[in-house]
Amino acid sequence: MAASTTFGSIYREVRDGTLRPVYYLTGSEDVLKDDLAKHIIDYAIDEGSRDFNLDVRAAEDLDGESLTALIETPPMLAERRVVYLKYLEQWRKNASVWKVLERYLEHPSPTTVLIMAHNDGGKPNKALAKLAFTVAVDPLESTHVKRWIVRRASEVGFVIEDDGATLLQQAVGDDLMTLASEIGKLAAAAEPGEAVTAEMVAELVGVRIGETPDDWVAAVIGRQTGHAVTMLDGVLGGSGVTGVRLAIQLGTALVGVSLARSLLDSGTPTRKLPSALFAAMRTAGPRGIGDWKVLSERWANAAPHWTAAELKRAIRAARDADKALKSTTVTSERGILMGMLLSFGGRKAAA
Repeated sequence: MAASTTFGSIYREVRDGTLRPVYYLTGSEDVLKDDLAKHIIDYAIDEGSRDFNLDVRAAEDLDGESLTALIETPPMLAERRVVYLKYLEQWRKNASVWKVLERYLEHPSPTTVLIMAHNDGGKPNKALAKLAFTVAVDPLESTHVKRWIVRRASEVGFVIEDDGATLLQQAVGDDLMTLASEIGKLAAAAEPGEAVTAEMVAELVGVRIGETPDDWVAAVIGRQTGHAVTMLDGVLGGSGVTGVRLAIQLGTALVGVSLARSLLDSGTPTRKLPSALFAAMRTAGPRGIGDWKVLSERWANAAPHWTAAELKRAIRAARDADKALKSTTVTSERGILMGMLLSFGGRKAAA
């Protein structure tokens, strides 16, 4: 039975009616593990029979005997039952319960769907990976996060409009745990079925339109240093926003602008710069940085405002700010980022 696949592939497979006896969910995105488990449960058992045929348990609550009873219990008045076993990392490596689980995986029950989740983002258990159908659940690409926001909003009872989903992602970022928390706040405030707009997101989540981390980075690379300075307090006050996050996001953008600058200096015409950047990103395949097409346009537009030497110094300053933010409690986040910004703009920005 040993095999492996990705989140998207197994999601479609389950939707098309194929269920496997055992799933082993690994990877670092715990929110998506719960999403996938719910998807499997929805297709495996009727909602009306779940009181008898669905068990969601944490590994630390089970020993070998109770685990055997849990996974060997036949379904009641239904074709199958589902057991969702979470936090496998809670068992010690040499615990005897692992052997119980391995013996079951060699001959799993045909009437039970067992979902196991390793929730610490570390390496999967090798024995389980060999015996179970392993699903690598890693973070979504940034371009897919907005669709996840729209779907999660629908699941909790409201509609979020496109501009609202965009603002929420720009403000919070791509961390699904934080996004799920903010969507929960919106659900508590919105009427059932209500369409939530960007203005409502700004009011309920506490973010200012035009003052998201994305807006701040755009101002910095556009050499609008004064504007970036005035935005700083508002941006740092946003949900899930930290100085480290801003420094990393800015550092990524500066590297992109540096690539655009090098293409310009090597003779690429300005009008062809966005497409050249996009082609470079398709070749490199960077993950987790956002929509390549949007970033190509943004970095290409920013490149003429910098020299290669200025970009080199700015990247170094962003790296130093990142280190300082991670290592000190003496200087405030605002102070470290302010110093970095002023180093970009020289006397004019300082004034």
